[in-house]
Amino acid sequence: MNVIALASRKGGAGKSTLAAHLAAHVHLRVRPCLLIDDDPQGSLTLWNDMRQGAALPMKIVKRRIPDILQKAERQGIGWTFIDTPANVSASVIEAMEAATLVVVPCRPNLFDLDAVQDTIELARCARTPYFVVLNGAAPKRDKLESRTVTSARECLAQLGVPVWGGQITHRTSFALSLARGEGVEEYDADPCSVTEISRLWEAIKKSTDLINESRKRAPTGRFVIFPALESA
Repeated sequence: MNVIALASRKGGAGKSTLAAHLAAHVHLRVRPCLLIDDDPQGSLTLWNDMRQGAALPMKIVKRRIPDILQKAERQGIGWTFIDTPANVSASVIEAMEAATLVVVPCRPNLFDLDAVQDTIELARCARTPYFVVLNGAAPKRDKLESRTVTSARECLAQLGVPVWGGQITHRTSFALSLARGEGVEEYDADPCSVTEISRLWEAIKKSTDLINESRKRAPTGRFVIFPALESA
């Protein structure tokens, strides 16, 4: 089973939003997946409750995350997405240590770039592969990303941080679809939003394939590797 932990020490980075859209995408196109809501705000739970009959399998963290994951694996769940709170609680550490991959949403501004370093350090201490997703970015013009996004990439590159080559653009369709209890792919949205989530999913899938192959070759240890990230 592949476990994706959405983590950031910065509130409002977009963890719940990406978890919802990615899970809806995977549930539609790949196979049923499990959502784990570890955020006291319960945003992911609220969204899933709004889906009613189309709700995805979900667990709210009331016990150790490894116990939840072990049961899910026995039930044949292929993918699990964990929405974590913006703190350093024991459950956040558990989620990172149990994850196949940590996805770190980061808005391209000074405060988020500063805060993301703490999250990256946690992932490194957990020895779990990770990459940063630039979220809430300004739209591209003539297929060129905004200067703020380029500057954010340069800053993260100086820190030796792997960053997804795409971006999640600030679009109303992402928020409107969540308000209806849907993923952007289920909503009557512009194709650009759907394409961005689809490309992020492909980057995650390629990364987990690479990680799992690496662990087969060296099953006695966990290694921090740079995931396979698609270009912009």
